[in-house]
Amino acid sequence: MFVESFNPFNNVILSSIIAAIPIVLFLLCLTVFKMKGIYAAITTVIVTLVIAIGLFKLPIPIASGAMIEGVYQGIIPIGYIVIMAVLLYKITNESGQFKTIQDSIANISQDQRIQILLIAFAFNGFLEGAAGFGVPIAICALLLTQLGFQPLKAAMLCLIANASAGAFGAIGIPVQIIDTLNLSGNVTSMQVSQISVLTLAIVNMFIPFLLIWIVDGFKGVKETLPAILVVGISYTITQAAITVFIGPELADIIPPLVAMVSLALFSKKFQPKHIFRIQSDVAPTMPTKHSVKAIAYAWSPFYILTIIVMIWSSPQFKALFLPGGALSSLVANITIPGTYSDIAKKSIILPFNFIGQTGTAILLVIIITVLMSKNVHFKDAIRLFKVTFLELWLSILTICFILIISKLMTYAGLSMALGESIAKTGAMFPLLSPILGWLGVFMTGSVVNNNSLFAPIQASVAQNIGTNGALLVSANTVGGVAAKLISPQSIAIATASVKEVGKESELLKMTLKYSVAMLIFICVWTYILNLFL
Repeated sequence: MFVESFNPFNNVILSSIIAAIPIVLFLLCLTVFKMKGIYAAITTVIVTLVIAIGLFKLPIPIASGAMIEGVYQGIIPIGYIVIMAVLLYKITNESGQFKTIQDSIANISQDQRIQILLIAFAFNGFLEGAAGFGVPIAICALLLTQLGFQPLKAAMLCLIANASAGAFGAIGIPVQIIDTLNLSGNVTSMQVSQISVLTLAIVNMFIPFLLIWIVDGFKGVKETLPAILVVGISYTITQAAITVFIGPELADIIPPLVAMVSLALFSKKFQPKHIFRIQSDVAPTMPTKHSVKAIAYAWSPFYILTIIVMIWSSPQFKALFLPGGALSSLVANITIPGTYSDIAKKSIILPFNFIGQTGTAILLVIIITVLMSKNVHFKDAIRLFKVTFLELWLSILTICFILIISKLMTYAGLSMALGESIAKTGAMFPLLSPILGWLGVFMTGSVVNNNSLFAPIQASVAQNIGTNGALLVSANTVGGVAAKLISPQSIAIATASVKEVGKESELLKMTLKYSVAMLIFICVWTYILNLFL
């Protein structure tokens, strides 16, 4: 906080009402006024500037520095990771490797309940980790329709399954972004990653059961119970180990791969007694069979990605860039002129470490993939980069503006004012904490944007009521994941991918009850966890 007081009106309630205007305005712009995300964000930035400078007395140089920092962090690391992750997917698609990956999954079993576990749950989770931003829902829903599933039901299954992976999408960005927010109580992404296990482990185990129950009821669950347990346990245990000991970056990369491999090997010995088909009177479309060598090559970019990201996220590698480390000379800490504050006793600093960025790790994988490919050359990669940039630049710019809002609210004390007011709910706040995240993702369509807006408030409230800040930020993240099932952005992507544009309200009705039920569980469970942490 770079201002003398977060209570400029000497009235906590009034100050918090004024402080809430940017968030309320942003949500109204998206819903009531039906504005596009970028216009809603720009409008909110302007209003936030007026409130921060005019009412909360944030000095103009520091407000300018907050805007620069928001744009910078929206581009590095967030935008950099997003573009590289989606580019890697496009290159594997261009080379034909991705089609082989799809065929290798579909060939494991002709029972469509097993295919749901493989595609809607495991492969969906893997794509969320590798690319995110709508890619998994679009691809997996389309793949299920190609296998005979009714379009809207395929979309619904993929939306529900995505709840198991949404917290760590696109190389863990939703949780990684926490380290850029300077949260109260010094809450870190690693702490949030570790504590999220307590909730996500339950969600991850439950979702495979739910998916099969939706398609084939209790009979389906009974007939496929061994397969459900294999995929659920392997995914849950692996993700728990990674989030506790490594961090968020690989939490959606390795667990889905382990789950797919485990189920593929198990399926060699086990097939359900009755082979279930959605359209029992239609002969299944047999996917192309590929050699082991072709399948291994098709998956190679993602094996390499896993290894390199593990290296990049290891404490030993990160230590190379710390003061005194072997590569510390490659790190630049850029101080924004005019932002030193006697109140905060610091300036706004932009750390620049190109080599150490997760985006650079993905870039290295892209280079290796192109060198290994016979079909894709560097000129193709450059062309695909241009396509990717044109597709994503507006989304990244929107993230930049949302981060500007977050920075201005934090530095001007608006987040602190909201936290002080909300803290008056006292011991009951942990019960309500996930609802903030649920609302944030419902309105913005992004767990990244949700954490940028609400994580500072969650951390501030945690300090005020004396509870665990990492728990509340985790609740904000996991609560947000429950809203991915119904967010307008997710619904639009899902309907478009299965060529059912215009039936968004129908799909929303199909997923709403599951989203609300999940939210209720997360609220109650967070309250229980708060009693013991």
